[in-house]
This record gives sequence, structure tokens and C-alpha cells, in this order.
Amino acid sequence: MSQYVPMTREGYNRIKAEMEHLENVEMPLIAEKIADARAEGDLKENAEYHAQRENQGLMQAKINALKSKLSNALIVDPSTIPKDEVAFGATVKVRDLDYGDEEEYTLVGSGDEDYESGKILTTSPIGSALLGSKIGSKVEIQVPRGTLKYEIIEIAY
Repeated sequence: MSQYVPMTREGYNRIKAEMEHLENVEMPLIAEKIADARAEGDLKENAEYHAQRENQGLMQAKINALKSKLSNALIVDPSTIPKDEVAFGATVKVRDLDYGDEEEYTLVGSGDEDYESGKILTTSPIGSALLGSKIGSKVEIQVPRGTLKYEIIEIAY
């Protein structure tokens, strides 16, 4: 059973462009390098040949992962999302109930995440726990380092 991967049209297009670049530009270059290495002779002791074959396998795995994301993509139109609760595309300001710190997260789909700037996946532990919450809601989130306790103080789109 596959799970949908929510994303914007821009995120979808970015992943698709990367996948097409890998398939149409990078893979042919690797195939060319394999052919060159094969032409050098004995394949048993040809380190360049084996390295390029390994690169080819890694590249194909990455292409397959991107294709899987695209096939499970659920394109979300931000204009159809309710504005009074946390949903895909929301920027949420939360207060840590244990320390009093405030943090801000923007819930995004695959291809748009940037953890340094607070853009987190809706499928992440924090993102999925915040979904559906309203201002004033208290949320407990199980993360690998323990339990986070947040209060939603602001929702913006």
C-alpha cells in the first residue's frame, strides 16, 4: 500500500526536472564511461569499469526513488485549504511548553523541504502532529529525542 506524498505543483516540477536530468544527461555519461573502461581490456582488474558500474547502480536507485515520489504525488492547491487550522502550506508559530521558546515551521511537501529555514515535511513527526490543530491547541509530539510539548500560537498562509 503506497502513501500519498503531498507537494505543490512547483515541488512536483522540480523533482520531475531532476529525474529527467539524471535519466537523460547523467545516465548516458555513465554509460559512456563504462564503454570507455570496457574498451581498456580485462574487466576483472579494471577498477574504473567497476566504479562506473557502481555509479550506474546508485544513479538508477536515485532515479527510481524520484519516480516513486512522483507516482505517489498528491498535488495540493494551497487556495483550497481551510485557513483556521494547520494544514499543508501553513506557517505555524509554536511555543515550547517546557522551555518557553517560540519556533516557526512551514509545512511543505516533498521537494520543498529546507530544515535550515524551518520548512518541514507534512509527513515528518512534527509536521504530522501539527496537522489539523487550531490556535491555542496543545500538541505532544513523539520525536527520537523524547516528547515535545507545543502550543499553537499563530497560523499563517
